[in-house]
Amino acid sequence: MAAAFSPDRKSVARRAGELRARALELAEIELHAYEPVLEALRLAHDDPGRAERVEAAQVTASQSPLAIAGVAAELAGLAAGLARTRNRNLAGDAIAGAVLAEAAAQAAARLVTINLTEGAAVSEATEFALRALKARQEALN
Repeated sequence: MAAAFSPDRKSVARRAGELRARALELAEIELHAYEPVLEALRLAHDDPGRAERVEAAQVTASQSPLAIAGVAAELAGLAAGLARTRNRNLAGDAIAGAVLAEAAAQAAARLVTINLTEGAAVSEATEFALRALKARQEALN
């Protein structure tokens, strides 16, 4: 039975490694993503371009957390899949991975919502958060 699952486990491990690398890239981007928003907010309130600059900066600042939410949702799904195998050697790590990935997806989706309040990116972020939530619930059941 374990041998039958090995190829899938290898592909899951490979994909998780790719997602980990992407998450690290996104974390670096996210470190500075909000700086342009802060710069735009420092403009004088009567500056005619202020509102447009703030909005554009918020859209740009939302790109990295949106991508993080997507990565986290996919990772939560991978972890839930491993947890469903009921392999006692993987269960604890898979459940922990699903819980942590769901938390990352929720936090990242919230950042998108705070920056944009509405629109396609907010809907997409919300969907990623829901997918991660469902995956965590599957992993825990």
